[in-house]
Amino acid sequence: MTTHHTRVAVLLGSFREGSLNRRIAEHLRDNAPEGVVVDVVPGLTEVPFYNEEIDGPEAPASAVALREAVAQADRVLAVTPEYNGTMPAVLNNAIDWLSRPYGQGAIVGKPFAAIGATPTPYGGKWSHEHARHSATIAGAVVVEDIVVDEPAVDGDPLEDEAAVRRFLGALDALVAHQVEVAA
Repeated sequence: MTTHHTRVAVLLGSFREGSLNRRIAEHLRDNAPEGVVVDVVPGLTEVPFYNEEIDGPEAPASAVALREAVAQADRVLAVTPEYNGTMPAVLNNAIDWLSRPYGQGAIVGKPFAAIGATPTPYGGKWSHEHARHSATIAGAVVVEDIVVDEPAVDGDPLEDEAAVRRFLGALDALVAHQVEVAA
């Protein structure tokens, strides 16, 4: 008998080795509930900016790998900081690639949420709103009640038990979200 695992693909918006959002994503991966597999999608920095002229049967291998990782997932979670009041370009680019081909992209129909933290008082509020908006346009099913825009708690929300509970709670809510199937 095989056990079904819920797979969550994490799109990471920050690539510094010790970045707070990388650490949040890894904490979720390492502390996922039983039956949940969290995969931090590698190689987003290698995906070229979306250009319809390079898409199609000969799309770059890095874009194909991104699409395959998300296609194999049941859920998508963006873990990202805020750059200049919006999401990092690397996250926006990933969503652009995942939205194609139009209406059939790997993100279409997938439950999606955006969480994370920044050292600013806003905690990524605009970044997460923009990621959710872009993902909606790309065809994802944004889980609206998952909002974790965590401002820094004396520098590190992973050292704050309540903040860690909010991150894990967001993962739980994303996994628990039931996609409505049209009859």
